[in-house]
Amino acid sequence: MAKNKFNPQWMHMHLTDPFVRQAQAKGYRSRAAFKLLGIHERDRLIRPGMVVVDLGSAPGSWSQVARELLTVKGPEGRGRQVRGRIIALDVLPMEPIADVEFIEGDFREEAVAQHLADRLAGEQVDIVISDMAPNLSGVESADAARVMHVCELALEFSSRHLKPDGALLVKTFQGSGYSQLVERFKQQFSSVAARKPPASRSQSSETFLLGRRLKAGKRP
Repeated sequence: MAKNKFNPQWMHMHLTDPFVRQAQAKGYRSRAAFKLLGIHERDRLIRPGMVVVDLGSAPGSWSQVARELLTVKGPEGRGRQVRGRIIALDVLPMEPIADVEFIEGDFREEAVAQHLADRLAGEQVDIVISDMAPNLSGVESADAARVMHVCELALEFSSRHLKPDGALLVKTFQGSGYSQLVERFKQQFSSVAARKPPASRSQSSETFLLGRRLKAGKRP
């Protein structure tokens, strides 16, 4: 899969993609911004006052969208301001985004998890969003295991940090292991739904799982 990413056919599709052009026009760091916007338009996931954690945030387009959705008019005509918090994490560096707290590191590591806990200072999270995807090899069984592992990490993270009525949104892929992942979500959340936003290419097996409201036994 990775070998073919920059072949002429892919480049043509990328350069003629309307979401790529819109992302450039609006200053988003990638077209992925419109995937989160498309899901939010349906589910109203992010509202001012919320605490948002963006796992696997680089290059930062989902954090950009979260910031927009938390922005409100300031008092007494003082312009617009962000009401809420965004904490972004990634193993890769990310160019700063105003009002976004960034932690560079692997959240599986104890030091990074502790850094996040210190930032939260006991505050629980309203929503965890994750556009993470592992590097895919093209070998279905191996790729399914990689995807499952990333999503399991997000589930584990959510079980420790989400508010009881919180939500988790992760990227995954249809195919081997998908039904098992849906079952894992159903074990943890009262409501589970699959989402395929308009910006997600129709020929891609990419889909997003949305879990809402932790079950009683799964709450922090």
